[in-house]
Amino acid sequence: MNEHKTAIPDLSLAIKTLIRYKREKAELESRIASEGDIWRAVYTGGESSSWIFNSIVNKHADIIDSIPYCVCLPREKRDEKYAETLSKIIPVITQRCGFEQTYSDNCWEKLKHGTAAYGVFWNNALEDGLGDVDIRALTMDSIYWEIGATDIQDSKNLFIVSQSDVDALEATWGIDYGELREQDSALASSLGMSVSDGKCVVVDWYYKKYLSDGSVLLHMCKFIGDRILYSSESDPSCTGGWYEHGQYPIVFDRLYPTGQAYGFGVIATSAEAQRYINRIDANMLEYSDWASRVRFWAKRSLGVNEKEFLDLDRSIVEVEGDIDEEKLRQIEISPVDSSVMEAKLLKIEELKTVTGSLDVSQGGITGGITAASAISILREAGAKASRDGIEETYRAYVKIITLVIELIRQFYDENRVFRIVGEDGSREYLDFSGKRIRADENGYRPHFDIEINAVKKAPSESEKKNQFAKELYDTGAFRPENAAQTLLMLEMMDFEGVGMLKASIRSLYGDGKEEKND
Repeated sequence: MNEHKTAIPDLSLAIKTLIRYKREKAELESRIASEGDIWRAVYTGGESSSWIFNSIVNKHADIIDSIPYCVCLPREKRDEKYAETLSKIIPVITQRCGFEQTYSDNCWEKLKHGTAAYGVFWNNALEDGLGDVDIRALTMDSIYWEIGATDIQDSKNLFIVSQSDVDALEATWGIDYGELREQDSALASSLGMSVSDGKCVVVDWYYKKYLSDGSVLLHMCKFIGDRILYSSESDPSCTGGWYEHGQYPIVFDRLYPTGQAYGFGVIATSAEAQRYINRIDANMLEYSDWASRVRFWAKRSLGVNEKEFLDLDRSIVEVEGDIDEEKLRQIEISPVDSSVMEAKLLKIEELKTVTGSLDVSQGGITGGITAASAISILREAGAKASRDGIEETYRAYVKIITLVIELIRQFYDENRVFRIVGEDGSREYLDFSGKRIRADENGYRPHFDIEINAVKKAPSESEKKNQFAKELYDTGAFRPENAAQTLLMLEMMDFEGVGMLKASIRSLYGDGKEEKND
């Protein structure tokens, strides 16, 4: 890599680029704001959106039932011990980050708006100042990139805009915010931001520098108003860039693709059908209100004391002259035409179909099906759309873990000790340093492939596994004399843990074949 040269980034150009990105992103932000209004109607008493709510809640439950965890695989045999250690310590690191909550929060955003944004940063404040990996959920309105890029990594610049406490900013960076207030307010106005009292707008600007030897440096510049607070390009210690992996520390997890870096979600696919259902519901409720009231047509010369007539506690109502249907007749409301209800039901079915929320995928079975195997097959088929969205999340998770490993490689300068608790409650203490996976004197450094598995939390999954194990036992699969047949059977089967089971049988009974005497 070429020798690092310190330089001062062009902040005026960066601000112009940020404002342009904001302008190009207007359509996306408008859609997200509109979808936010639809979602808020669930809990603010606005227009009903129960069908969309039901769809998103059930899909979120499916995703939470399949929280991912990673296994690091070495690309070369000499790296096996590092891969094994990383497989054990990365779950500890993600747990410290509160990843499970971040994952849940982001899955709501993915389902509602089509894109969940994860930030994978190094945070010097963690671990009592030692620093550690920090995985955070970011809102889409805080990130600005080159609209049109199919991958966020293809954008020439990336901006993360946030609001910070003025007091904390002044203490951390030793600045006088009063000198920057006017410029900060101008930038906030250009971005259409409403800044809270005691807050200011802070921008983290990431950009890539392409060198003549083909390598890429990722730099970061933090600024407020027109003042640079920090620039890695001006820091002699950042010879390899801000993050040496050269990637923006952002991972997008999309639901449905748009041909851009971002996607669209459940609300976008079903909002129109939901609005139609809402209108029919409103009309039917209003019509039912009319039909439930007893009202009359009455001629002006009726001769009935209206006050007495409307007083239901009176036993006698005085009248003048004769009363007949020509003078007083009840207003009759015709029943709602069945076609109206049919139209509503068709729209409901349309909404359930386009969102993948058919009854079978939510546990409901119709048509008189009672066989457990048939019900299981139907539910598996009904969950296809959820599984597809989960697979996209797993692909995003691979990118997250890859960035985590690279941050460990770059920043874990000292040995760190991790407590690993086994499934049986046993404890193991592992120490690890990023130096172990950095390039050696020959330029070689370990690389790893990431395999993703799911932590199945659904009780039905555990029940199925337990039942399957019992069936294997009942058929005699674990008897020593049946080892050879069992291994042949397992070779044709595919389920989680089959490799471990085969290894255990071989360890206990060998391959089950008796040695032949010559």
